[in-house]
Amino acid sequence: YNKSTHSPVPLPSHIFHGREHSSATVPLMTPSPTAQTSAAQAQPAQCEEWVQKCPLAEVQRIKNSEGNEIYDTLDPKTRTRLALIICNIEFHYLKRRDGAEKDVENMKKLLKELGYKVEVKCNLTSQDMAETLKQFAARNEHQTSDSTFLVLMSHGVKDGLCGTDSRDESTDILLNDSIFSTFNNKNCKALVRKPKVIIIQACRGKSEGRTFMSDSAGSPSDDTSFTVLSPEEYEDDSVEQVHIESDFIGFYSTTPDTLAWRNCNTGSIFITRLTEYLRKHAWNCPLEEIFRKVQNSFDDFPRQMPTKERTTLKKKFYLFPGH
Repeated sequence: YNKSTHSPVPLPSHIFHGREHSSATVPLMTPSPTAQTSAAQAQPAQCEEWVQKCPLAEVQRIKNSEGNEIYDTLDPKTRTRLALIICNIEFHYLKRRDGAEKDVENMKKLLKELGYKVEVKCNLTSQDMAETLKQFAARNEHQTSDSTFLVLMSHGVKDGLCGTDSRDESTDILLNDSIFSTFNNKNCKALVRKPKVIIIQACRGKSEGRTFMSDSAGSPSDDTSFTVLSPEEYEDDSVEQVHIESDFIGFYSTTPDTLAWRNCNTGSIFITRLTEYLRKHAWNCPLEEIFRKVQNSFDDFPRQMPTKERTTLKKKFYLFPGH
């Protein structure tokens, strides 16, 4: 399942923290004074804010230029955005997910700054996870919200996430399909035509190197061919017709049949990079473009590739931090 060491080796910052390689920079051109002024007006304020806020002028520019191609956002003074984080850390039969607390901390802070009231539930069986999702889907606040985030983190298998009573790939598993069906347009009418973002940090298979530990319900293999990262630091880790399922975007930490890696001290590489890119780019990029940037950042980490699945967003979803 997992193994750990007591002498971690420092990891180069470009490998883990989501920073782009310096070699990827492009030559800069000196803009005209007019262009410099326009660019300055569109830039977020340079301050100590954790999430870069979107200037009002940029909000208006995007709304004017994109028109009906973007999802509506409601007035922050009256909207009631909700987000749910489910994170399993302690298990009865599987290894503890060390470092997952940091993922919860970062995602909670991020979503709060994006305007969501965040609820956190930890260490649930698959039945309890399913019931928590159903209760969350029934919340009245969704009526006056414009979107929702669901973040689920646990050990995992190809088709779902492990509950705290899971022993292997077939016991106490919350199926991914059940997450989408709980929030589809038949079962969650309050979120019809509103973006529903599902983020899942979990392994989806057993492909791994023995020098790492994984968010997997299975046992490690003996593959030792991959040595890019230091083994001491990581573990894997009205009556009308509407579509039954629409306005979703699922973002998984890894592709099917592979592992998702997690640092025992700082959390998973997926959640770390996702948080970093949302902090930096939510002010002027739609969500799907931010997800693409996260995927691109994994070129330096061939063991794992985040993947968008069951994406049925019909428009661009801008978060407009601060608005």
